[in-house]
Amino acid sequence: MIARLCLVLLTLSVMAALSTPAARADTGPCTAEEDSPTCEFAYGEVTFIADGDTIDVDIPGLGIRRVRLTGINATEQTAYSKDPARRRGACHALEATERLERMIERGGGRVRLAAQNLESMAGRRLRRQVSTRIDGSWVDTGRELVADGHALWLPHGIEYAWNRSYKQLSEQAAARRQRLFDSDACGPGPAPDVQPELELEWDARGNDGRNINGEWARIENPSTQPLQLEGWWFRDSSARRFTFPPGTVVPPEDDITLHVGQGNSDEADYFWGLPGPAFENASGGRRAMGDGGYLFDPRGNLRAWEIYPGPDDTWAGLRPRRAINGILLVGLLLLAVGGLIRHRF
Repeated sequence: MIARLCLVLLTLSVMAALSTPAARADTGPCTAEEDSPTCEFAYGEVTFIADGDTIDVDIPGLGIRRVRLTGINATEQTAYSKDPARRRGACHALEATERLERMIERGGGRVRLAAQNLESMAGRRLRRQVSTRIDGSWVDTGRELVADGHALWLPHGIEYAWNRSYKQLSEQAAARRQRLFDSDACGPGPAPDVQPELELEWDARGNDGRNINGEWARIENPSTQPLQLEGWWFRDSSARRFTFPPGTVVPPEDDITLHVGQGNSDEADYFWGLPGPAFENASGGRRAMGDGGYLFDPRGNLRAWEIYPGPDDTWAGLRPRRAINGILLVGLLLLAVGGLIRHRF
Protein backbone atom coordinates (compact mmCIF):
# COMPACT_ATOMS: atom_id res chain seq x y z
CA MET A 1 0.00 0.00 0.00
CA ILE A 2 2.78 2.44 0.95
CA ALA A 3 4.67 1.58 -2.24
CA ARG A 4 1.56 2.25 -4.34
CA LEU A 5 0.95 5.55 -2.56
CA CYS A 6 4.55 6.66 -3.23
CA LEU A 7 4.19 5.69 -6.89
CA VAL A 8 0.97 7.71 -7.20
CA LEU A 9 2.56 10.74 -5.53
CA LEU A 10 5.61 10.50 -7.78
CA THR A 11 3.40 10.30 -10.88
CA LEU A 12 1.37 13.32 -9.80
CA SER A 13 4.58 15.29 -9.14
CA VAL A 14 5.92 14.53 -12.62
CA MET A 15 2.59 15.48 -14.22
CA ALA A 16 2.53 18.77 -12.30
CA ALA A 17 6.05 19.59 -13.43
CA LEU A 18 5.21 18.85 -17.05
CA SER A 19 2.09 21.01 -16.88
CA THR A 20 4.11 24.17 -16.06
CA PRO A 21 6.43 24.73 -19.06
CA ALA A 22 7.44 28.18 -17.79
CA ALA A 23 9.31 26.54 -14.93
CA ARG A 24 10.90 23.86 -17.11
CA ALA A 25 14.42 24.29 -18.46
CA ASP A 26 14.41 23.25 -22.13
CA THR A 27 17.42 22.67 -24.35
CA GLY A 28 17.72 22.61 -28.11
CA PRO A 29 19.30 24.34 -31.10
CA CYS A 30 19.67 28.10 -30.63
CA THR A 31 18.65 28.80 -34.23
CA ALA A 32 17.25 26.95 -37.23
CA GLU A 33 20.69 26.78 -38.86
CA GLU A 34 22.12 23.30 -39.39
CA ASP A 35 25.28 23.92 -37.37
CA SER A 36 23.51 25.79 -34.56
CA PRO A 37 25.01 25.39 -31.08
CA THR A 38 22.79 24.26 -28.21
CA CYS A 39 20.89 26.72 -26.05
CA GLU A 40 19.02 26.49 -22.79
CA PHE A 41 15.57 28.06 -22.78
CA ALA A 42 13.49 29.64 -20.05
CA TYR A 43 10.09 31.31 -20.23
CA GLY A 44 8.55 34.28 -18.52
CA GLU A 45 6.23 37.26 -18.57
CA VAL A 46 7.49 40.74 -19.48
CA THR A 47 6.73 43.28 -16.76
CA PHE A 48 8.49 46.34 -18.21
CA ILE A 49 10.15 47.38 -21.45
CA ALA A 50 13.02 49.67 -20.52
CA ASP A 51 14.30 50.49 -24.00
CA GLY A 52 14.99 48.95 -27.38
CA ASP A 53 17.34 46.29 -26.06
CA THR A 54 16.42 45.83 -22.37
CA ILE A 55 13.33 44.37 -20.69
CA ASP A 56 12.24 43.13 -17.27
CA VAL A 57 10.95 39.54 -17.17
CA ASP A 58 9.23 37.60 -14.39
CA ILE A 59 10.96 34.20 -14.61
CA PRO A 60 9.58 31.33 -12.50
CA GLY A 61 12.09 30.46 -9.82
CA LEU A 62 14.13 33.63 -10.37
CA GLY A 63 11.60 36.42 -9.96
CA ILE A 64 11.73 39.64 -11.96
CA ARG A 65 15.08 39.97 -13.70
CA ARG A 66 16.39 42.62 -16.08
CA VAL A 67 17.33 41.11 -19.44
CA ARG A 68 19.68 42.53 -22.08
CA LEU A 69 18.92 41.34 -25.61
CA THR A 70 21.82 39.44 -27.12
CA GLY A 71 23.48 40.61 -30.32
CA ILE A 72 22.07 44.12 -30.76
CA ASN A 73 22.55 47.65 -29.47
CA ALA A 74 19.83 50.28 -29.77
CA THR A 75 20.65 53.97 -29.35
CA GLU A 76 20.53 55.28 -25.81
CA GLN A 77 17.29 56.08 -23.99
CA THR A 78 17.51 58.49 -21.04
CA ALA A 79 13.99 58.51 -19.57
CA TYR A 80 12.15 55.22 -19.03
CA SER A 81 8.40 54.84 -18.61
CA LYS A 82 5.46 52.61 -19.48
CA ASP A 83 3.91 55.79 -20.84
CA PRO A 84 5.43 56.41 -24.29
CA ALA A 85 4.84 60.16 -23.94
CA ARG A 86 7.23 60.32 -20.98
CA ARG A 87 10.11 58.51 -22.66
CA ARG A 88 13.17 60.45 -23.79
CA GLY A 89 16.31 59.44 -25.62
CA ALA A 90 18.65 59.82 -28.54
CA CYS A 91 17.41 59.82 -32.10
CA HIS A 92 16.06 56.36 -33.03
CA ALA A 93 15.90 55.19 -29.38
CA LEU A 94 12.18 55.64 -28.85
CA GLU A 95 11.30 54.04 -32.17
CA ALA A 96 13.30 50.94 -31.22
CA THR A 97 11.53 50.74 -27.86
CA GLU A 98 8.14 51.09 -29.52
CA ARG A 99 8.94 48.35 -32.06
CA LEU A 100 10.03 45.95 -29.31
CA GLU A 101 6.96 46.83 -27.28
CA ARG A 102 4.61 46.09 -30.20
CA MET A 103 6.17 42.69 -30.80
CA ILE A 104 5.92 41.66 -27.16
CA GLU A 105 2.33 42.91 -26.93
CA ARG A 106 1.44 40.78 -29.96
CA GLY A 107 2.99 37.84 -28.13
CA GLY A 108 0.76 38.43 -25.11
CA GLY A 109 3.71 39.57 -23.00
CA ARG A 110 5.18 36.08 -22.87
CA VAL A 111 8.79 35.50 -23.96
CA ARG A 112 11.26 32.70 -24.41
CA LEU A 113 14.81 33.43 -23.25
CA ALA A 114 17.73 31.61 -24.86
CA ALA A 115 21.38 31.38 -23.78
CA GLN A 116 24.31 29.19 -24.67
CA ASN A 117 25.66 29.82 -21.19
CA LEU A 118 23.21 30.57 -18.36
CA GLU A 119 25.95 32.58 -16.62
CA SER A 120 26.08 35.13 -19.46
CA MET A 121 25.59 38.62 -18.06
CA ALA A 122 25.74 42.21 -19.28
CA GLY A 123 26.69 43.94 -16.05
CA ARG A 124 23.88 42.96 -13.68
CA ARG A 125 21.51 42.04 -16.50
CA LEU A 126 20.95 38.57 -17.89
CA ARG A 127 22.21 38.40 -21.46
CA ARG A 128 19.60 36.51 -23.44
CA GLN A 129 18.18 36.13 -26.93
CA VAL A 130 14.49 37.00 -26.62
CA SER A 131 11.65 35.51 -28.67
CA THR A 132 7.91 36.04 -28.38
CA ARG A 133 5.22 33.82 -29.86
CA ILE A 134 3.23 35.56 -32.61
CA ASP A 135 0.60 33.75 -34.71
CA GLY A 136 1.86 30.38 -33.49
CA SER A 137 5.58 30.91 -34.18
CA TRP A 138 8.47 32.12 -32.04
CA VAL A 139 9.70 35.47 -33.39
CA ASP A 140 13.27 36.55 -32.62
CA THR A 141 12.87 40.15 -31.44
CA GLY A 142 16.55 41.01 -31.80
CA ARG A 143 16.57 39.73 -35.36
CA GLU A 144 13.57 41.91 -36.23
CA LEU A 145 15.12 45.00 -34.66
CA VAL A 146 18.46 44.70 -36.43
CA ALA A 147 16.80 43.73 -39.74
CA ASP A 148 14.63 46.84 -39.62
CA GLY A 149 17.60 49.11 -38.87
CA HIS A 150 16.41 49.91 -35.34
CA ALA A 151 19.65 48.67 -33.73
CA LEU A 152 23.31 48.06 -34.48
CA TRP A 153 24.87 44.61 -34.62
CA LEU A 154 26.68 43.82 -31.35
CA PRO A 155 28.47 40.45 -31.65
CA HIS A 156 29.32 38.39 -28.58
CA GLY A 157 32.04 35.78 -28.12
CA ILE A 158 30.05 33.48 -25.81
CA GLU A 159 26.49 34.02 -27.06
CA TYR A 160 27.65 33.74 -30.65
CA ALA A 161 24.82 31.70 -32.19
CA TRP A 162 23.22 34.83 -33.66
CA ASN A 163 26.39 36.68 -34.76
CA ARG A 164 26.42 35.66 -38.40
CA SER A 165 22.74 36.19 -39.21
CA TYR A 166 22.46 39.47 -37.31
CA LYS A 167 25.51 40.85 -39.11
CA GLN A 168 24.10 39.98 -42.51
CA LEU A 169 20.77 41.58 -41.59
CA SER A 170 22.53 44.73 -40.41
CA GLU A 171 24.46 44.95 -43.67
CA GLN A 172 21.21 44.61 -45.60
CA ALA A 173 19.56 47.36 -43.54
CA ALA A 174 22.60 49.57 -44.20
CA ALA A 175 22.41 48.89 -47.94
CA ARG A 176 18.76 49.99 -47.88
CA ARG A 177 19.65 53.07 -45.80
CA GLN A 178 16.95 52.00 -43.39
CA ARG A 179 16.23 53.93 -40.16
CA LEU A 180 19.57 54.16 -38.33
CA PHE A 181 21.34 54.07 -41.70
CA ASP A 182 19.25 56.90 -43.15
CA SER A 183 21.72 59.80 -43.09
CA ASP A 184 19.11 62.50 -42.48
CA ALA A 185 16.49 60.59 -40.45
CA CYS A 186 17.07 62.85 -37.44
CA GLY A 187 16.71 66.06 -39.44
CA PRO A 188 19.24 67.83 -41.65
CA GLY A 189 22.67 67.78 -40.07
CA PRO A 190 25.73 69.90 -40.83
CA ALA A 191 27.14 69.67 -44.34
CA PRO A 192 24.19 67.56 -45.58
CA ASP A 193 25.61 67.37 -49.10
CA VAL A 194 28.86 65.79 -47.94
CA GLN A 195 28.99 62.01 -47.63
CA PRO A 196 32.07 61.31 -45.48
CA GLU A 197 33.78 57.96 -45.82
CA LEU A 198 35.07 55.75 -43.02
CA GLU A 199 37.93 53.24 -43.00
CA LEU A 200 38.78 51.09 -39.97
CA GLU A 201 42.02 49.43 -38.99
CA TRP A 202 40.57 46.90 -36.57
CA ASP A 203 43.58 44.59 -36.32
CA ALA A 204 46.71 46.38 -35.16
CA ARG A 205 50.02 44.96 -36.24
CA GLY A 206 51.61 42.75 -33.64
CA ASN A 207 50.00 42.46 -30.22
CA ASP A 208 46.78 44.50 -30.13
CA GLY A 209 47.12 45.14 -26.42
CA ARG A 210 50.62 46.60 -26.84
CA ASN A 211 49.83 48.53 -30.01
CA ILE A 212 46.55 50.18 -29.09
CA ASN A 213 47.10 53.10 -31.44
CA GLY A 214 47.55 50.58 -34.24
CA GLU A 215 43.77 50.45 -34.24
CA TRP A 216 42.23 53.53 -35.84
CA ALA A 217 39.33 55.01 -37.73
CA ARG A 218 40.09 57.21 -40.74
CA ILE A 219 37.48 59.78 -41.76
CA GLU A 220 37.73 60.96 -45.35
CA ASN A 221 36.18 64.07 -46.88
CA PRO A 222 35.62 63.41 -50.60
CA SER A 223 34.15 66.87 -51.22
CA THR A 224 35.86 70.07 -52.34
CA GLN A 225 34.78 71.92 -49.17
CA PRO A 226 36.20 71.66 -45.62
CA LEU A 227 34.13 69.39 -43.34
CA GLN A 228 33.69 70.75 -39.81
CA LEU A 229 33.54 67.83 -37.36
CA GLU A 230 33.06 69.70 -34.09
CA GLY A 231 30.44 67.84 -32.05
CA TRP A 232 30.43 64.80 -34.34
CA TRP A 233 31.07 61.51 -32.55
CA PHE A 234 32.46 58.10 -33.36
CA ARG A 235 31.59 54.79 -31.71
CA ASP A 236 32.04 51.09 -32.17
CA SER A 237 29.14 48.66 -31.69
CA SER A 238 29.24 49.19 -27.92
CA ALA A 239 28.05 52.43 -26.32
CA ARG A 240 31.47 54.06 -25.82
CA ARG A 241 32.15 57.07 -28.01
CA PHE A 242 34.63 59.79 -28.89
CA THR A 243 33.33 63.33 -29.56
CA PHE A 244 35.44 65.50 -31.83
CA PRO A 245 36.47 68.76 -30.14
CA PRO A 246 36.04 72.35 -31.37
CA GLY A 247 38.25 73.17 -34.32
CA THR A 248 38.21 69.67 -35.85
CA VAL A 249 38.20 70.02 -39.64
CA VAL A 250 38.71 67.49 -42.41
CA PRO A 251 40.27 69.37 -45.33
CA PRO A 252 38.82 68.98 -48.84
CA GLU A 253 39.72 65.65 -50.44
CA ASP A 254 41.74 64.73 -47.36
CA ASP A 255 41.31 62.78 -44.12
CA ILE A 256 41.94 62.72 -40.37
CA THR A 257 42.66 59.70 -38.17
CA LEU A 258 41.23 58.80 -34.78
CA HIS A 259 43.60 56.46 -32.92
CA VAL A 260 42.12 54.25 -30.22
CA GLY A 261 44.80 54.78 -27.56
CA GLN A 262 46.43 57.80 -25.94
CA GLY A 263 48.51 60.56 -27.50
CA ASN A 264 48.70 64.25 -28.31
CA SER A 265 46.16 65.35 -30.88
CA ASP A 266 46.95 67.65 -33.78
CA GLU A 267 45.01 68.73 -36.85
CA ALA A 268 45.44 65.35 -38.56
CA ASP A 269 45.51 62.82 -35.71
CA TYR A 270 43.18 62.46 -32.73
CA PHE A 271 43.31 60.05 -29.80
CA TRP A 272 40.38 58.31 -28.15
CA GLY A 273 42.32 57.63 -24.96
CA LEU A 274 41.08 54.08 -24.36
CA PRO A 275 43.27 51.86 -22.16
CA GLY A 276 42.89 48.87 -24.47
CA PRO A 277 41.81 47.87 -27.99
CA ALA A 278 38.34 48.94 -29.10
CA PHE A 279 37.63 46.60 -32.00
CA GLU A 280 36.97 42.88 -31.92
CA ASN A 281 39.30 40.85 -34.11
CA ALA A 282 37.24 39.23 -36.83
CA SER A 283 36.91 35.50 -37.25
CA GLY A 284 35.07 33.11 -39.51
CA GLY A 285 33.78 29.75 -38.39
CA ARG A 286 30.89 29.26 -36.01
CA ARG A 287 31.62 32.29 -33.84
CA ALA A 288 31.64 34.75 -36.76
CA MET A 289 33.05 37.58 -34.66
CA GLY A 290 33.43 41.11 -35.99
CA ASP A 291 32.47 44.65 -35.12
CA GLY A 292 31.74 48.01 -36.67
CA GLY A 293 32.65 51.68 -36.62
CA TYR A 294 30.01 54.42 -36.84
CA LEU A 295 30.28 58.20 -37.33
CA PHE A 296 27.33 60.33 -36.17
CA ASP A 297 26.73 64.04 -36.66
CA PRO A 298 25.46 66.27 -33.80
CA ARG A 299 21.82 65.67 -34.77
CA GLY A 300 22.29 61.93 -34.28
CA ASN A 301 22.39 61.04 -37.97
CA LEU A 302 24.64 58.13 -38.86
CA ARG A 303 26.75 59.59 -41.66
CA ALA A 304 29.40 56.91 -42.29
CA TRP A 305 30.05 53.35 -41.16
CA GLU A 306 32.01 50.17 -41.71
CA ILE A 307 30.80 46.74 -40.61
CA TYR A 308 33.40 43.99 -40.74
CA PRO A 309 34.51 41.43 -41.85
CA GLY A 310 33.35 40.99 -45.45
CA PRO A 311 29.77 40.16 -46.43
CA ASP A 312 30.33 36.38 -46.70
CA ASP A 313 31.50 36.16 -43.06
CA THR A 314 34.19 33.61 -43.86
CA TRP A 315 37.99 33.63 -43.59
CA ALA A 316 38.09 34.68 -47.25
CA GLY A 317 36.13 37.79 -46.26
CA LEU A 318 38.80 38.98 -43.82
CA ARG A 319 41.23 41.68 -44.81
CA PRO A 320 43.92 40.47 -47.21
CA ARG A 321 46.65 41.52 -44.75
CA ARG A 322 45.42 38.99 -42.18
CA ALA A 323 45.44 36.18 -44.73
CA ILE A 324 48.85 37.29 -46.02
CA ASN A 325 50.21 37.41 -42.48
CA GLY A 326 49.02 33.85 -41.97
CA ILE A 327 50.67 32.69 -45.19
CA LEU A 328 53.93 34.44 -44.24
CA LEU A 329 53.87 32.84 -40.81
CA VAL A 330 53.43 29.38 -42.30
CA GLY A 331 56.24 30.09 -44.75
CA LEU A 332 58.59 31.18 -41.98
CA LEU A 333 57.80 28.06 -39.97
CA LEU A 334 58.53 25.86 -42.99
CA LEU A 335 61.84 27.66 -43.56
CA ALA A 336 62.76 27.21 -39.91
CA VAL A 337 61.93 23.49 -40.00
CA GLY A 338 63.90 23.12 -43.22
CA GLY A 339 66.89 24.83 -41.62
CA LEU A 340 66.77 22.50 -38.62
CA ILE A 341 66.61 19.44 -40.89
CA ARG A 342 69.61 20.61 -42.95
CA HIS A 343 71.55 21.42 -39.78
CA ARG A 344 70.86 17.98 -38.32
CA PHE A 345 71.55 15.92 -41.42
